[in-house]
Amino acid sequence: MKALLFINGEPPKNIPETSQYDLIACTDGAIHYLKEKKFPLEKLDFISGDFDSYKQSETELSAKLIHTPDQNKTDFHKALEIIIEEGIYDVDVYGGSGGEQDHYLGNLTVAYLFRNKIKITFYDEYSRYFFIPEEFEIRNVLGKMISLVPYPVAENVVTKGLNWPLFGEELSMTGRIGTRNFAVEDTFTCIYTEGAILVFIGK
Repeated sequence: MKALLFINGEPPKNIPETSQYDLIACTDGAIHYLKEKKFPLEKLDFISGDFDSYKQSETELSAKLIHTPDQNKTDFHKALEIIIEEGIYDVDVYGGSGGEQDHYLGNLTVAYLFRNKIKITFYDEYSRYFFIPEEFEIRNVLGKMISLVPYPVAENVVTKGLNWPLFGEELSMTGRIGTRNFAVEDTFTCIYTEGAILVFIGK
């Protein structure tokens, strides 16, 4: 099963095809751009948040509202908890980047916290990005930009299929990171032993 989640960052230029998803949701801050893009709101299974950026007077959606007032968690965090409660462990996220950059960094941190609980793939106008397991392989990437961002460190990183491969090096936010590489083979593989890696794959 797979979910589609819209959150309050930079709106996607194009709404993805929704037929592939078992659940579709948004945080309250994403309602404005879904309306602007004439997304059929009846397709939403829920709208969650503290509703600080949503006019609750818009009662046509009241049956879909889930109030999550906990100020110790972001709306993205709370939406992921609801999705997991529904038994779904794979989610595509739109609106995760852009906008206010503290939100963007917060979204990445939430994804880091959930990386072993649910598969989260962010999409924006430039790339898709996600945390990868310690053994990872992806196909159909020839010629695409691939960046590896340690979060905050990754040990013994070995890659294959990139123009500048790694042979057991350490990546660290305070040292070397692995951004702006590109795939010279159709398949890219990455293995590491400790830490976490956020991978960006360009369009």
